[in-house]
Amino acid sequence: MSEAPEILTEVEDGVLIITMNRPEAKNAMNKAQAEGIAAALDRLDADNDLRCAILTGAGGTFCSGMDLKGFLRGERPSIEGRGFGGMTEWTPSKPVIGAIDGYALAGGMELAMSCDLIVASAGAKFGIPEAKRSLAAAAGGLIKLPRQIPPRIAMELALTGDFIDAKRAYELGFVNRVVEGPALEGAKALARAVAENGPLALIASKKVIRESHTWSDAEMWAKQGEIVMPVFASQDAREGAAAFAEKRKPNWQGK
Repeated sequence: MSEAPEILTEVEDGVLIITMNRPEAKNAMNKAQAEGIAAALDRLDADNDLRCAILTGAGGTFCSGMDLKGFLRGERPSIEGRGFGGMTEWTPSKPVIGAIDGYALAGGMELAMSCDLIVASAGAKFGIPEAKRSLAAAAGGLIKLPRQIPPRIAMELALTGDFIDAKRAYELGFVNRVVEGPALEGAKALARAVAENGPLALIASKKVIRESHTWSDAEMWAKQGEIVMPVFASQDAREGAAAFAEKRKPNWQGK
C-alpha cells in the first residue's frame, strides 16, 4: 500500500484500490485529495497489469462532498479538465467501481455517479443537498443524474435535497449491488469478475456504453464499429476463442 495524507492506494489481483483518507472530515473533498484521485486514475490507465479500480472512503464514509472550510478559504477541489475530485468531468479508459459506505452526499454522490459501477453497503445514504446551502449540484448532479435515474426523481432530489438509502438507490438502478457489511468487500468481488475478462474488451465496452447516448441512429453502428472491430482483430480475441476451445483460463496480453 502506498500512503499519502489524503489518498491511499493498493493493488490486489489487478485491481487498484483508491481510498479517500480524510475520515476525520468524513472524506470531504479538498484540492490535495482531488489531485491524488486524478494521479491514481492516471496510474490505472498507464499500468497494463491493472484491469479496473475501486474508489472508496476511509472511516465508514464514502465522501460528504466539498470541504466547505476549504471553500470559504477560496479553495476549489477540482482539477482542470477533470472536474470535482479529479473525475466528474473525465473518466479513465478502464472501469471504476464505487464502494459506498455511509454517506455519499453532494460532490460525494457526484463522484459515485461518475463511477461505472456502484456497490453500496445496506446503510449507505445518497443525496445532492446543495440547495439547502443555496448551492447547486454542478459537478454532475444536475446533468448526469437525470441520465442515470428517472428525470423526475433526479429533479426531486435536486430541489428537496433529501437523501435516499441504498435500497431505494438500487431500485432506481443507480446502484448495482447492495451488500451487508463493508461495501469494499462486495466491490472486490465485482472487480474480480470484471478483471477476469479481456482488457481490450473492457475498455471498448465501457467506451461504447459511455458515449453512445450522444450518437444518432444513422451513425451509431459505424461509431460502434470503429471502437469494437479492433478488439475482434486482436490477439486477445484469438486467445479467448482458443482458451474456450481448450477449456482453460485465457492468458490476456492486452494486444
